[in-house]
Amino acid sequence: MGLRIALVTGAGRGIGRAIALRLAEDVSGVAVHYFSRREEAQELAAAIREKGKLSAVFRADLTKKAQAAGLIKKVEERFARIDILVNNVGPFLVKPWDQLEVADWERVLRGNLLGSYFCMKAALAGMRKRQWGRIVNLGFSRAEHIGAFPTIVPYAVAKTGLLTLTRTAAASEVGNGITVNMVSPGLIRGGVLPQVRDLAESRLGSFEDVAEAVAFCASDDAAAITGSNVIVSGTWKM
Repeated sequence: MGLRIALVTGAGRGIGRAIALRLAEDVSGVAVHYFSRREEAQELAAAIREKGKLSAVFRADLTKKAQAAGLIKKVEERFARIDILVNNVGPFLVKPWDQLEVADWERVLRGNLLGSYFCMKAALAGMRKRQWGRIVNLGFSRAEHIGAFPTIVPYAVAKTGLLTLTRTAAASEVGNGITVNMVSPGLIRGGVLPQVRDLAESRLGSFEDVAEAVAFCASDDAAAITGSNVIVSGTWKM
């Protein structure tokens, strides 16, 4: 694959951690972003370095445009490039739709949608210059199904918007050697598992399942795949 550097946002734990560790098998280095879990991020970076790969931790509040742009700049200054951007950060809120406050909407929408937009926009310049890049946004398995989501409506709206942004960016960057895809988990072991009637009949995914899908989208093998939404949800809500 040659020299490739990946940046994974929200990489300290859960899906983000699994993605960072999986990408470390394929790339030269992984930049680990965190907001509040510094110790977990540092432990992850150490684990990546133990694999013989480059790694460092970077803090930023991605809901703020200046900090998101600053994150991209700091990673590029440290490693000279960002070839793969994984937008994993995405706050989740369970709350009845008619009890939502403006602050709830702003936190979820900015965290899931605007944060990804800010990072994408800042990282694209370097990818265009090198005529190669991979952007993978983490979505929601039902983002393409416009339906009723009475307890997670800001999250569902944000992820549906992120899918539109993903496909828009994919179309605009097709001539620059840059692919933009979404990987959308369903119910994941270790994640939020609501009390749903068909849960027992579903095959729950794992963090590693999601990480494998991201690694494929970030690889040379996926050069002809862009604007896609790879759903990792077994048979849940098929």
